[in-house]
Amino acid sequence: MNVIIFGPPGAGKGTQAKFFVKNYNNFQVSTGDMLRDEIQKNSEIGKKIINNMNDGKFVDDEIVNKLIKNVIFDSTKKNKLVFDGYPRSLTQAKNLEVLLNESNQKIDFIFFLNVNKETIVKRIEKRKILEKRSDDDLDTILKRYDTYMETTKPVLDFYSKNKNFYEIDGDLKINEITTKIEAFINV
Repeated sequence: MNVIIFGPPGAGKGTQAKFFVKNYNNFQVSTGDMLRDEIQKNSEIGKKIINNMNDGKFVDDEIVNKLIKNVIFDSTKKNKLVFDGYPRSLTQAKNLEVLLNESNQKIDFIFFLNVNKETIVKRIEKRKILEKRSDDDLDTILKRYDTYMETTKPVLDFYSKNKNFYEIDGDLKINEITTKIEAFINV
């Protein structure tokens, strides 16, 4: 089963993706983790990424799409992918569709965790303390949230027409969101 979980920064995508990894043997495809790995390696790509992230911008689609392609064509992960935070733009959504078609795969479920800005701020401030992430300062988060909502509107429109699209109140507690996701899967 291939799944997309999307929502603004701090919506709980990673937490829900871990549910799929644990219960369905999926592989979490976190573009955020992939990008942070490149930053840690201090690669040229990593330097470009950190500049974008610190400015509250999204990383260029070309960079993200290249990283995603490698995962999709990994035969050990075929039909076991849970996309955490990808796609974030209409270009990425269309790229994902092409790559999945080329690899004879499809998306089985799309979950949009819709969370208000106040909840995001609280979660991010808590995550900053717990995970010590450099991209979790308040100004950056507010920029990323606004950019996300603006950029993701076309992605929402693109996916919301699908029968396998489900919007979930992301302000709910973690276990309540997980329960809703399980209910949709087990229909």
